[in-house]
Amino acid sequence: MNDIESGIRPLVDALNATGIVQTFSSCEGHYTADRTDGDAAFRLEQTLVDRNLAYVRFVPARDVSAEQVETALGQWLATYKKKHGLLPVRMIGYKLFTPIDDEIDVTFVIELHPFNRFDSPDQKRADTNRAVEQTVRILDGHVRV
Repeated sequence: MNDIESGIRPLVDALNATGIVQTFSSCEGHYTADRTDGDAAFRLEQTLVDRNLAYVRFVPARDVSAEQVETALGQWLATYKKKHGLLPVRMIGYKLFTPIDDEIDVTFVIELHPFNRFDSPDQKRADTNRAVEQTVRILDGHVRV
C-alpha cells in the first residue's frame, strides 16, 4: 500500500476501516501537468483523461453484500451533501459495471470533483484535501458492527 498517494490515503484508510468495503484503486487528483518535457504521449494522455477529480474504487468487504455497500454509500453521499453541499467540491458515488472477458465486473466508486473547473490548481488541491478530511469524519461514524 506504499503507492497510495498522500492526498487520498486518509480516505482510503477510512473506507477500509469501516469494514464494509475493501479499496483497490485510488487517485488524489492531478490539477496541473506533472511534466513539462513536451512528451507527446503524455500530452495526449492529459487530453484524454480527466484528472480534475480524486477517486477511490472499492468492492464489498468479505461477508458484505453489494446491497449493504449501496446502502452505506447512499448514506455517506447524503451525509456529505447535507453537511457540505456541492461547493467547493461535490462528491458522487456509483456502481461501475465493467465487461471483463465473458463476465461483468461490478465495483463501486467515490469521486470528489472540484466544483469550479476554473479555480487555480492550488485552490482545487486545497478544496479536495478539505473534502477528503470531511469525508473521513463522516466515515468515522459508519463502522460495520
